[in-house]
Amino acid sequence: MIGIDSESFLAVVVAAALAAFVAGLVSTRMPLPVVVLEILLGILIGPDLLGFADPDKFLDFFSNLGLAMLFFFAGYEIDFERIRGSPLRLAVLGWLLSLVLAYSLGGLLTLTGLVLSLLFTGSALATTAIGTLIPILSDSGEIKTRFGTYLLAAGAVGEFGPILLVTLFLSAGGALHHAAILIAFVALAVAVALLAVRSSGRTVPLFERTLEKSSQLAVRWIVVLVFALALLASELGLDLLLGGFAAGLITRQVLKEREVPAFDSKLSGVAFGVFIPFFFVVSGMQLDIDALFASVSGVLKLFLFFGLFLVVRGTPALLLYRDTLDRRGRLALAFFGSTQLPLVLAITTLAQDGGHMRSSTAASLVGAAVLSTLVYPLVGLRLRRDPPVASRDVRPVTPEGIPI
Repeated sequence: MIGIDSESFLAVVVAAALAAFVAGLVSTRMPLPVVVLEILLGILIGPDLLGFADPDKFLDFFSNLGLAMLFFFAGYEIDFERIRGSPLRLAVLGWLLSLVLAYSLGGLLTLTGLVLSLLFTGSALATTAIGTLIPILSDSGEIKTRFGTYLLAAGAVGEFGPILLVTLFLSAGGALHHAAILIAFVALAVAVALLAVRSSGRTVPLFERTLEKSSQLAVRWIVVLVFALALLASELGLDLLLGGFAAGLITRQVLKEREVPAFDSKLSGVAFGVFIPFFFVVSGMQLDIDALFASVSGVLKLFLFFGLFLVVRGTPALLLYRDTLDRRGRLALAFFGSTQLPLVLAITTLAQDGGHMRSSTAASLVGAAVLSTLVYPLVGLRLRRDPPVASRDVRPVTPEGIPI
């Protein structure tokens, strides 16, 4: 264990286990997402409060692995057959409207001197943490509903669109250079996908035969795919989020003709039981409490950004889905869609490294994103729980949840 802070590592592991335990205890009385508790406990054990754990390179490494797995599930849950048509069209229109609102508000904030860059601030406002929402939606059963179909589409576009912005325009280097690298990465990912799909007739039965054996072939190869594509994306100068996302999309295409519940269960156990909690707990530990509360303006900006998340991502849900969802459904979609965190962390890190954002602004944005993860899903779940009979989803859907 030379060079490893084993006490900090143990503190993170205990915090993750404690979060799951508390969430299980209170689940019968109120739907409390476990990611909320993971973030809160991360803040509590972090260096700015109890000081039980300090972020280091080893914890950052595990956190990045968890982030890659989180985005794997974001890609894995996107079934294009399910979201095509109205859900995808509304999602694209909604994100474009959010982008207009975000850059307009970012421009106003820049003119007032509250922020340095409308591009970075606006891009941070226009994201949706569908990877963060997927475990919440799965635990509540919403992911298979008609409402879940529209939310998955909105979240997928709200996460993939900002990833492209980060890759093409926000990272160091020219947009043309990054576009060429992105095309090369997509070409490699497509080649891997074609190879995987064509060989699925032989590999998937083999995976199924080993699901209950110690070899666990399917789980091992999915982990290889996730980390290999994440590493490839990182080495090419792209964000590792893109690698995890691509791995999820590829896996979905390989398995789209087959349902393998045991595979889903085992992969979820590895990802959400081991890797992903590291990301949320460490994110809580890394929240710069001192910078956030160094001045009154920092705290005010936190609540300002917290509200702007809802304005930017919630407005399209209220305006564009009038003929699709009832009022409670639109409100729930607005709150769920305004939940943010992973991409806000990535964008603020890039902005600070390039001198485009003050540390206090970054802390306020990250703090607001953490707060959105704490509050908005709970409000969304509350709106979706026990709605009036007249306001329930009434349009027919297929057994897979696809709107007819």
